[in-house]
Amino acid sequence: MIYFDNAATTMPKPEAVYQAVDRTIRTCASLGRSGHPAAQRASAVAYACREAAGRLFSAEPEQVAFTTSATHGLNIAIKTLVKPGDRVVISGFEHNAVLRPLYALGAEIVIAGRKLFDPADTLAAFAAAMTPETKAVVCTHVSNVFGYILPVADVAKLCRDRGVPLIVDAAQSAGVLAVSLQDLGAAFIAMPGHKGLYGPQGTGLLLCGQMPKPLMEGGTGSQSELWSMPTFLPDAAEAGTHNVPGIAGLLEGIRYVEGRGLRSIARRESGLIRRLAARLKDVPGLQVFEGPEAVQSGVLSITAAGRDCETMAQSLGAAGLAVRAGLHCAPVAHESAGTLHSGTVRLSVSDFNTPEEVDAAADILRRMNTP
Repeated sequence: MIYFDNAATTMPKPEAVYQAVDRTIRTCASLGRSGHPAAQRASAVAYACREAAGRLFSAEPEQVAFTTSATHGLNIAIKTLVKPGDRVVISGFEHNAVLRPLYALGAEIVIAGRKLFDPADTLAAFAAAMTPETKAVVCTHVSNVFGYILPVADVAKLCRDRGVPLIVDAAQSAGVLAVSLQDLGAAFIAMPGHKGLYGPQGTGLLLCGQMPKPLMEGGTGSQSELWSMPTFLPDAAEAGTHNVPGIAGLLEGIRYVEGRGLRSIARRESGLIRRLAARLKDVPGLQVFEGPEAVQSGVLSITAAGRDCETMAQSLGAAGLAVRAGLHCAPVAHESAGTLHSGTVRLSVSDFNTPEEVDAAADILRRMNTP
């Protein structure tokens, strides 16, 4: 199988990730709960992961909170900053992990920047939409549908200049592009552990530039005499038993990214997706959503004239090419690109894919779409 569904979850993982999960589930207990050796090993793993994430994302270890996913982290961040009726500006390429919490809160949602692969328009739209009444801005770093790299650093500066807190969704950029809590000055940056960081599913990180409000309450192993949650990081965001085997795997995934280097990973993924787009451009009836190299990551969407995207994805899977089709939990992005009613077929690469796989995938698509 050629696996081009890495925007959903990366596969395979580095071998060290598999080994760490297996080793930890055999040898580690709960962290922060006891003083025996198995608990101490768990605590050491967790702190090492916080330190590694802090190095990669320019944060202090205590600013790194463990979550189950980017969605979990975004819910914490949004429900910390936003109250019912608050005006919140989001990009035209947000995931439902942003849209649905805001909708559930009854926020006034203002969508800024609908043009695909146009960072100047995106920035201008944010500037125009950010009125004095704006309580928060939420911006994805990279579109999970089209791979569009939004000008998040410029949006962050705009937010700092206007005193508006920023939440960054780094679901598709963490482990591929530079993400710095310190440089962005964001209130929160949410990310999964199982995509570009190559950790197991069920892991995530929330980088906290300010104190989060607990999304849920429970045991933390600290200040247990209190009926209320601790008010210090990271405990304020971490109620309940930690996924220690997942954290151990995430640590090894981060170490892999550190060893390879962000530039090397980004260059490889970009090269693969440019190669794929070039091979598909002349396929009859195929629309390829390709942007300039500087503003597109390793994610590519396509549509085929007269073909249902879900049926097409099933046929591709049967031919040995794993992709994702539909709306990708991002109807706002599809509305911006004009594909809300059709959806797209998404192909997404990782550091483990090869040029040979790209060529084979292109051949499958060409055969399937050539009369």
